[in-house]
Order: sequence, then C-alpha cells, then structure tokens
Amino acid sequence: MIEFIEILKVIFLGIVEGITEWLPISSTGHMILVDEFIKLAVSEEFKEFFLVVIQLGAIMAVVVLYFKKLFPFEFKKVDGKNKITSNKDTWILWGKVLIACVPAGIIGLLFDDLLDHYLYNAITVSLMLIIYGILFIIVERRNKGKEERVKDLKSLTIKDAIIIGAFQILALIPGTSRSGATILGGILIGISRSVAAEFTFFLAIPVMVGASLYKMLKFIKLGVAMATFEWVVLVVGLITAFVVSIIAIKFLMNYIKKNDFQVFGVYRIILGLIVLACMFTGILA
Repeated sequence: MIEFIEILKVIFLGIVEGITEWLPISSTGHMILVDEFIKLAVSEEFKEFFLVVIQLGAIMAVVVLYFKKLFPFEFKKVDGKNKITSNKDTWILWGKVLIACVPAGIIGLLFDDLLDHYLYNAITVSLMLIIYGILFIIVERRNKGKEERVKDLKSLTIKDAIIIGAFQILALIPGTSRSGATILGGILIGISRSVAAEFTFFLAIPVMVGASLYKMLKFIKLGVAMATFEWVVLVVGLITAFVVSIIAIKFLMNYIKKNDFQVFGVYRIILGLIVLACMFTGILA
C-alpha cells in the first residue's frame, strides 16, 4: 500500500514536470514547491538526482515530435540504391543550438553547488515567479503590434542564438523558467513566439542531457546504490513526463498561434503571491 502511494506521488511529479517544463512557468520552481507538500520516501541524494533526471522524459518528447527537423540525415533512393544524405540546414541549426548552450553551460558547471545550496528554496522561487511574471506582461504589451524580425528558424542568426543563450543563464535561478527566459529574450530581439518556442525546445536537449549526466556522475560519485524501488520510481517518472510533455508542447504551439504570453505572466504572479502567503502563515517552511 505504501509503495502504491509513492508511485502515485511519482506520477503526479511526472505530470507537473511534463506540463511546466515547456510552459514558461518554471518546472524547477514547481518541482521544489510540490516537494514541500509531497515527500517521496527516498533518500535525499536520490531525490535530488531524480528531480533533474526526470527531465530526460520531457526531452524525449521533443525528439519524437521534432525528429524530422532535428535529424540531420535523410535516406533517399539514388539510382535504385538507398543512400544517406546530409541536411546542411539541420547541421547549421544544431550549430546555433550548441553555441547558445555555451554561456549557461559554463556558469552552471562553475556554480552548480552554490546555486543548489543558496537558491533552491521557496522564497527564491516565489520572487522569481512574480518578477518574471511582471516582465512577461510588460514585454508583451511593449511589443504588441510590432513587426517580428525573425519568422522562421533559418532566419535565426548566430548573434540571435548567443543572445538567447545568454538569457538562458537567468534560468539557473529556480523559479525563473528556462523556456520563459529564452522565449522572453527571443521576443525582446524581434523573434516570433513560435520560432522562440521551437528554438527553446531544441536548446533544452543538450542542456538537459548535460545536466542529467552531470547529476548522474555526482550521484555515482557518492557511491549510493539505487534500490529496486528507486529504479521503479525513476522509470515511472520518466514515462509520465514523456507522455505529458507531448501534450503540453502541442498545446503551447497551438496556443501561441493566436495568443501571447500574458496569461502565463498573470499565473506566475498569482502563484508567487500564494507561495509567499503560505510562507508567512507557516504552511511552507
């Protein structure tokens, strides 16, 4: 019975990860807040590992949905024979993605322990939810009616990629939202919401894979052996995050065709205020 309840908790965490990873409302922030109320019966070391690695399930959703745009090779029949051809535009896209990953990758590696120790808490999350919620509303209203400079991924320049990558550094602070920071940065420099969102999805692949491998190595270095139930927890979390992420990504891409991000800004502000109220009333430690 106890294990069944724990699995239900994991499924809930997977749902939260799958939704919040792609919507600009901060997955890390939500996971920290949910953890305040839903305590998994696992070691602290495994929980820290799990909350990062579960993101790989979300990443697989991007790979599946955008496989044609992301896979640089094409299989064609030439003179009756199957031949593999390389897609130049896809390689260029990957080059831009990798360049954009450099700033956050360097800062993340240098300050990972400090960020974990000092910023992974409810007060930081609540403040970042509110601050970036306000910024979303301001930026969207400021840009209303303006002509977008970049309307497709091909038109995205190396300079654009570097700027978006710089905005991703902000997401190292929990509660900011990686997708929120990069989409916001993209909109500010004249990139359409759909292009900014897609580039953000692709940017997540090396970032999350790298972060997960780093956490995995740290976990292995501790010499902590995973129990059978912890393996079950990990697999269930990954599968849940994958399925829910597919739904969330499709929803977001359909939503932004006709709407802006102000509603997410309002949501962030309300949630941030609720968290602060819970802290002052003692509900949250």
